[in-house]
Amino acid sequence: MVNDAVEVARQLVTEQYPDARAAWLGGSVVRGDASATSDLDITVLLSGPPAPMRRSLEYGGWPVELFVHTEDSVAHFCAKDQQRWQPTMMRLVGESIVLVDTDGSGARLQQECLAVVAAGPRALTTAELDLLRYMITNLLDDLADASTDDVRTAVASVLWQDAARLLLTGSRHWSGTGKGLLRELNAYDEQHGTDHARVLIAGLRDTDVLVEEVQSILDQYGGRLFAGFELAAQPV
Repeated sequence: MVNDAVEVARQLVTEQYPDARAAWLGGSVVRGDASATSDLDITVLLSGPPAPMRRSLEYGGWPVELFVHTEDSVAHFCAKDQQRWQPTMMRLVGESIVLVDTDGSGARLQQECLAVVAAGPRALTTAELDLLRYMITNLLDDLADASTDDVRTAVASVLWQDAARLLLTGSRHWSGTGKGLLRELNAYDEQHGTDHARVLIAGLRDTDVLVEEVQSILDQYGGRLFAGFELAAQPV
């Protein structure tokens, strides 16, 4: 599958972006966890317009997501990745197969992104940590007060994700959303010899298990927080 994907991706880039400085194939195909519906995540580096932009298409029998950038826009989105603890841009370029590299920028940016991913995200500020603790505390109260199974399911589906984000970002590990969050949580467990991903997901079927696990995570970062919490708004 990988060889076919690389061939199709390289052909697409050379055909549609003949002036590309560099291009990379990233995502699930390169990671080795692609499914029957997986697409090709291709990042293309140009010197100027039409970058930056993205588009979706079908090519060579594959669904394709194209992310077309300049060096400035790559840097911009890498900085945004740092702010939200989700290394989307950095993984697309860093954890990739180089398709095109006309001037050395392909290998250079790949190594730079890999180094940032390996270094991990920035630390939470005290305010960011307190906000997560406060949100999780409220969700635990909502879960305790839930009057129906539907409400319990709705609250639990948010609670496990917020607890996972606290665990990951609190320890300067990358986070994510959806299946990306679960992938990062599994990576954390593998690195630390823990079992948080399995227990949190099991908690969706047994809220007692979820509450115990979430409380254990909270306790690592100061416990529940309600009284005394403050959040300043931006001046208007």
